[in-house]
Amino acid sequence: MNVHLRAQSFNAAAAQYAANRPSYPPALLDAVEELSGRPLAGARVADVGAGTGIATALLRGRGAEVVAVEPGGGMAARFRRELPGVPVVRGDGNALPLADASVDLVTYAQAWHWTDTARSVPEALRVLRPGGAIAVWWNTTALDVPWIAAQHERIARHTGTEPPTREPDDGRAVRLAGFEGLHCVRRQVRWSRVVPLGVHLANIGSHSAFLVLGEAGTREFLTAERDRLRALFPGEEVEEAYVADLLVAAERSPAAPATSP
Repeated sequence: MNVHLRAQSFNAAAAQYAANRPSYPPALLDAVEELSGRPLAGARVADVGAGTGIATALLRGRGAEVVAVEPGGGMAARFRRELPGVPVVRGDGNALPLADASVDLVTYAQAWHWTDTARSVPEALRVLRPGGAIAVWWNTTALDVPWIAAQHERIARHTGTEPPTREPDDGRAVRLAGFEGLHCVRRQVRWSRVVPLGVHLANIGSHSAFLVLGEAGTREFLTAERDRLRALFPGEEVEEAYVADLLVAAERSPAAPATSP
């Protein structure tokens, strides 16, 4: 499936994305502060691939001075509606429209995997001030929950995508992120939310594998999935379980150890 088409697919579904995608738990923001070695309050932060502003709002709520970077026109327009007081500039992580040494923290929420790390890592380091850090995170699938694992197997079969796998170990996670050679630390935060069944299904439909599939194919899957989940959740309230997977990376100081993470 074409990666560019999947990355661009969110623009036509920005309202659906904003209304139904999960946010992130407070403990994740606590970990960003701990692992980056500085509070978010007063920090200058570039939130890249900001989408509709889900993570940006949390960063701003912690007192950070945030500039958002978003490549998609539809997503950027929705961002401006959701967070009219926050500047958003068009651009992507492979060529950041930001000055050298202009921010304390570069963040990517659900967006780092859309970049070419051979370009996005040097770009993030370029815009960081001395002592700054890169923080990337994702809400990943809690595959130890049987119904969630079974659902994601069905999604993979229907969309022709790779089935989900257990999260990689720390060393492989660092390599996949392109952070080899940097001082990198990982933290995983388990959390959940309870949502109406309709929100859960709309969340599924907001993912790129369905957005590029088209309305008919998406509707077919979600109709069948609604019937399956009604049997599991007769009250039509679904508990979605996530593991927020965070990596915080920075250039090594002369005194830093030679191994990571």
